[in-house]
Amino acid sequence: MTHFRSLDDLALQNAWLTIGVFDGVHRGHRQLLERLVEGARRAASPSVVVTFYPHPAVVLGGQKDFAYLSLPDEKAALLSELGVEHVVTLPFDRALAQQSAETFMDRVWRAIGLRHLLIGHDFALGRGRQGDAARLTDIGRRLGYTVEVFAPVRREGAIISSTAIRAALAAGRVAEAAALLGRPYALSGPVIHGDGRGRHINIPTANLQIAPEKLIPGRGIYAAWAWVGGERRPAAVNIGVNPTFTPSRQTVSVEAHLLDFSGNLYGRELRLEFIEWLRGEQKFPSVEALLAQIQADIGRVRKILIE
Repeated sequence: MTHFRSLDDLALQNAWLTIGVFDGVHRGHRQLLERLVEGARRAASPSVVVTFYPHPAVVLGGQKDFAYLSLPDEKAALLSELGVEHVVTLPFDRALAQQSAETFMDRVWRAIGLRHLLIGHDFALGRGRQGDAARLTDIGRRLGYTVEVFAPVRREGAIISSTAIRAALAAGRVAEAAALLGRPYALSGPVIHGDGRGRHINIPTANLQIAPEKLIPGRGIYAAWAWVGGERRPAAVNIGVNPTFTPSRQTVSVEAHLLDFSGNLYGRELRLEFIEWLRGEQKFPSVEALLAQIQADIGRVRKILIE
């Protein structure tokens, strides 16, 4: 897979294309993406995804605290896993938003020799969202590409969407989010030094440095799989401010206790895949009460992931 940041870097012919934000690359996207990859292969054509960063909601809606399910490189990796050959992440700004649908599609056509375009049922691009399915089909008649429109994918009667997944994660419902994503939600980052309190109470934790734009699930304790150095280990993960010791702290931390693990993780990349929510964050009356609950949490993680 090749990952580009500009259409000017491409020189393809007869490409199959889809365009969209695709935050999370969830089950609602997969039907379209799998059709893109399969159809392109059968036509001996390159498969291309054009996506955007920042999210249009940040640029046009002013959502400064917007949290992403997948950042650009992570999204490109997920698309690559599905078999997409070329990903183009375009910088989204007001100038791009003001381009007409015709101007944008002309640029795309010149870059990839567009032959077939796949879009969702409610997709629209260009100034004033004028580039809906009907308009893009008209432009395609001039440029020589066809358009295929996909119906929404539903689960239990509700449309699968990035918005629904964000809401589930914010509430700690990581199992629900995984059902919508088609895989466990994951956080990755280097292990950094924390306050060292976990080691002092003989329950060492790895503190992750998470990109500030990345969505962190709601505060609480979770069962998760921790990946480090190509190995997977069960982990009890705490997301919160540690109210027993630091009740006034505002910044949320992500700490993982890897079961039956001993070793130095500082500076290493750690990936957490969230499987199940165990309980909410609590303030305990004593260190002894906290330790008893942590041991109970570890026992539940062991039962969920191992036994």
